[in-house]
Amino acid sequence: MRRLTYRSLLALSLACPSAFAQAPDPGKIADQYVKAAGGGKALSKIQTMTLEGSFSNAMDGKSGTYTFDTKLPNRYYSELVVGDKNVIEAYNGKSAWQQTAAGELGTLLGQEGLELEAASSYYNSHFLNPKKNKLALAFVGHAQVGGKDALQVEVTAPTGMKREVFFDPQTHLIVKEAGPLGGVKEEIFYDDYRAVDGVKLPYKIELHRGSDVYAVTITRAAINATVGERVFDFPVKSQVKLPDLKALFKEIDDNQKAIDKLKENYAGTRVEEETDFEKDGKVKKTEMKEYTFFYLNGQEISTLVKKDNKALSGEEQKKENEKTEKEIQDIQKRESKKEAKDEKAKEEGKKEKNDDDVGVESFLRTCQFVNPRRERFRGQDVLVFDFEPNPEYKARNLVEKIVQKLAGVIWIDEKAHDVARLEAYFVGDFKFAGGLLANLQKGTSFIFEQAYLNNEVWLPTYEEAHAAVRVLLVKGFKVNAVTRYSDYKKFNVETLATVAKPKGAEEVAPTKPKDPPPAPPQL
Repeated sequence: MRRLTYRSLLALSLACPSAFAQAPDPGKIADQYVKAAGGGKALSKIQTMTLEGSFSNAMDGKSGTYTFDTKLPNRYYSELVVGDKNVIEAYNGKSAWQQTAAGELGTLLGQEGLELEAASSYYNSHFLNPKKNKLALAFVGHAQVGGKDALQVEVTAPTGMKREVFFDPQTHLIVKEAGPLGGVKEEIFYDDYRAVDGVKLPYKIELHRGSDVYAVTITRAAINATVGERVFDFPVKSQVKLPDLKALFKEIDDNQKAIDKLKENYAGTRVEEETDFEKDGKVKKTEMKEYTFFYLNGQEISTLVKKDNKALSGEEQKKENEKTEKEIQDIQKRESKKEAKDEKAKEEGKKEKNDDDVGVESFLRTCQFVNPRRERFRGQDVLVFDFEPNPEYKARNLVEKIVQKLAGVIWIDEKAHDVARLEAYFVGDFKFAGGLLANLQKGTSFIFEQAYLNNEVWLPTYEEAHAAVRVLLVKGFKVNAVTRYSDYKKFNVETLATVAKPKGAEEVAPTKPKDPPPAPPQL
């Protein structure tokens, strides 16, 4: 019986070798591309890359021009011009923006912005050291491109954005790319590679964007030609004069107590979804937790009520309620100490400062601001500008050292004196205790977003973090965390005497002490 089995397996392997063939290593495919495209030495010298050409649209026959620019470390610009209409998508290293054929210009948010950010990292990497560039590669399989066999590799950015790349197994060059970009499904086919300063670049490109197909013939390809930063920035005509930021940020910081007081009139639901990833970008595990929450002294007080969409048991809920009660007591103790300390400082004529608070004033001191513009966000008029580290400022404490590693974009409601949205990422690694404790790696990013409720206060609606961390010099992990806030309900905090029971709970949540007023009912 055993001999028959061996013979059967041998016959199968001879008839179908691919059944036992090992899947190609995506890292080796990338290395073969690097060698075919000009070699690691030539590719590593690329600071800028430019492709310019003309095209005809297969759908309507209209012709136009095509421009594609990249610049280290993470700049990206793509433009299609048909007549007097420009379609532009760009990432300037801090924010992603777009101009539509209708002339509408604006900052790209959420998924669309992340797609442009990921594209900028991908196109500037040239598949050189994907691990260092935080790009995960996974072999998908064999595919047909133009009637020929191709090797399909999935490239995953730190933010989770994916792009499919198809390599010719004979030439080892890229013949196709596919994935969403700026919210539009995109496919790009490459052909007619020619050497430019030792690097092979395509001179024929077929660009599919949505229902449009552009057959592009490249007329100019350049490596390390001068490409100024203005290419990637918002058009100057769309920018506005920044107000006095020092005064604006002081107003925002001074207004925080009033904002915190308004928040105490609201309670809601918070859902956290955390996803851990393998090295190749595949999902390792996903956990989901649901909380009810309210605010006290500017801090969010939360009670866990569900795990992975399942309500907690009575005993579990009791423990969570006890945690909430202890948290309330701890916050009150800290507040009492702070008030006493502030009072003493006031008597001595000193101003109490807390260097551990991350206020917008920290950004004012440690960052520099560019590309100011006015836009509409969630139905409100806001001031938007990009920020980047100020190399001339010397950070004085931990908070400033962290902020000085950030670049991104911020949306501010000048009338409400609050931040409506913030996007930021680390431009370099940040080491805690010299890297012995933890190393928050370059590219780690986060998003914070709020909504203006009842025409009185901005409240959190969405948070997103993409972290790459190495702990104790050994363990490294990637995690994406998304938090959604919903079901906000307003109440009068002065009229409530107790805290109601959470969903699915058997125990009554703890009552906050008389001073400050009791907590709202949990939802």
